[in-house]
Amino acid sequence: MTTRQLIEQIRSKKSFLCVGLDVDLNKIPSHLLNTEDPIFEFNKAIIDATHDLCVSYKPNTAFYEAYGIKGWQSLQKTIDYINEKYPEIFTIADAKRGDIGNTSTMYAKAFFEDLQFDSVTVAPYMGKDSVEPFLAFENKHTILLALTSNEGAFDFQTLETNHKELYKQVLETSKSWKNSQNLMYVVGATKAEYFAEIRKIIPDSFLLVPGVGAQGGNLQDVCQYGMNDTIGLLINSSRGIIYASNGNNFAEKAREEALKLQQQMKQILEK
Repeated sequence: MTTRQLIEQIRSKKSFLCVGLDVDLNKIPSHLLNTEDPIFEFNKAIIDATHDLCVSYKPNTAFYEAYGIKGWQSLQKTIDYINEKYPEIFTIADAKRGDIGNTSTMYAKAFFEDLQFDSVTVAPYMGKDSVEPFLAFENKHTILLALTSNEGAFDFQTLETNHKELYKQVLETSKSWKNSQNLMYVVGATKAEYFAEIRKIIPDSFLLVPGVGAQGGNLQDVCQYGMNDTIGLLINSSRGIIYASNGNNFAEKAREEALKLQQQMKQILEK
């Protein structure tokens, strides 16, 4: 999917919502546990209930890998279902990969060619040759971890090197990499005060923003400092939507929570 197609979808749906499909069998409705593939059945219901309110789905691969081959098959079925039934949706493999060149190429093939995701999250710690293999794929996007929403982000990401915070070094350096136009960046919503500084370095890039909702991030603050002329934001919500209920009405309640966020986004876009 091209960036232009993503922007068109945002404007059409009046939404820049990304729904995180982080499926924990201990949290899904118990009646689904009797089905052949509980994870897929849960995802399918959530997707059918929310696809018109969001522009992206983001399965965190750890929640599938934890269940071995069955979990991986559930992930395959989920991405196939999205691609076949709702091809306008932008898909994100939240895998946080990144390794030496040959290995990164194989990771990229796994997510871009085999699973047919539109994008994958990548850790930049190993530098240029660990990221460029992902960037080599046409109309695919690499979402680089820049400033994350977890408590440990301050252990390294905001440390100063040569009088500049490390996350700023990552942003600036990544702009020089081959096919850097295919880069997006993860910036946590709990770091809203940093968005203005980030936009000085990467004014035009899309930012994937986790941390709104359960982690305490504020949508209005993120948009005030992070939005650009093409919106440039994908706001992720996982637990707040998919676990709104663990009863038979789980999909209906997920839709209600997604709708609340979409309506807030619509108001922001109309301003």
